[in-house]
Amino acid sequence: MSINKINSLIDEEHIKTLFSIFKNQNTEIRLVGGSIRDLLMNREIRDIDSATELEPNDVLDLLKKNNIEYDDYAIRYGSIIAYPNNKKIQITSLREDINQLGRHTSVLYTKDWKKDAARRDFTFNALYLGEDCKLYDYYNGQQDLQEKVIKFIGEIEDRIKEDYLRIYRYFRFLGLFDLPLIDKKTQKFVEKYIHESLSVLTNDVIRREILKMFNMPYPLNCFYRSNVKFKWVEIVKEHFIKTKYDLGLNKCLNKIDNIIN
Repeated sequence: MSINKINSLIDEEHIKTLFSIFKNQNTEIRLVGGSIRDLLMNREIRDIDSATELEPNDVLDLLKKNNIEYDDYAIRYGSIIAYPNNKKIQITSLREDINQLGRHTSVLYTKDWKKDAARRDFTFNALYLGEDCKLYDYYNGQQDLQEKVIKFIGEIEDRIKEDYLRIYRYFRFLGLFDLPLIDKKTQKFVEKYIHESLSVLTNDVIRREILKMFNMPYPLNCFYRSNVKFKWVEIVKEHFIKTKYDLGLNKCLNKIDNIIN
């Protein structure tokens, strides 16, 4: 990763402002997730997420003290949207998930960065960038990006059961790469739990994730492997037909065949 690109991101005014107010509070905030992944891949950065040692109410107090506008509608999940220099940045307190079942979980706030990284889905989404331009990579996410492979953090089966949407996020992220490397063990588990995911996730949630696949750099890779359609596509299509979910067919799955032509 080019040091110039890191410096360019860190030097953006709204990010400098955020780093500064947390530093003045003698605490730390780091950029995390998709923005760092996209930086490493030389892709356009759209959304900025960050993580901090401060708990949500302390983050609110700090933003108020520095006259920074915010939205706190997601504070119960540990997240606050801040607008330093009128630019949007999501700030989430370090946490570890406990008693997680499906998409529902209880959180315990922590000051341990690695525990926060451990609750994320894939290794390349658990990359942090500090004000010092240091990249914090607890689970070899940078190497996995270079190898174009998607790896869950921790036990694959456990991570899927924690949140079945990760199945569809896995297939979506295959579209990041021109020639993704398929990990056979990972593929085995995501296919194993497709049927179960349909009984847990709503049709709308699944449809929204599928629609994101069409906007990936290589959308074909989300649906096909060597011109053979992934099993999940037909399984979900049959489910949408059975549940008479026309929105998931006409403006979603029926578009798939068009991208191979």
